[in-house]
Amino acid sequence: MQTIDMALEKLQRSKFRSRFKLNEKQKEYVREKGMDTIRVHAEDLIQKRLAPSLIENDGKQTPMHGHPVFIAQHATACCCRGCLYKWYRIRPGTELTAEQQEKIVNLLMAWIERQMN
Repeated sequence: MQTIDMALEKLQRSKFRSRFKLNEKQKEYVREKGMDTIRVHAEDLIQKRLAPSLIENDGKQTPMHGHPVFIAQHATACCCRGCLYKWYRIRPGTELTAEQQEKIVNLLMAWIERQMN
């Protein structure tokens, strides 16, 4: 099983994934809201947009700009079920378990923390 550090290292080797960065406005939003609130946002977004077994607009449900969690989702390949399968072998068509959702949120938050430092 890969650790968060291992996953982030692997993602950094991807030309596409490594180009995602938080801009200053997004960093300011994180500072304003605090990491606890951003985690709540991440949990909510993953539960509603990624966890269901069937996602109506899968592959298009995560904007490539705006909220820091959206940027983190693209940077960590947690933006759609296709990317989750390609990078983490989580099959589409099945609802994400609470444990899977927690792991995804932890990965997103680790990426955001690294961006903030």
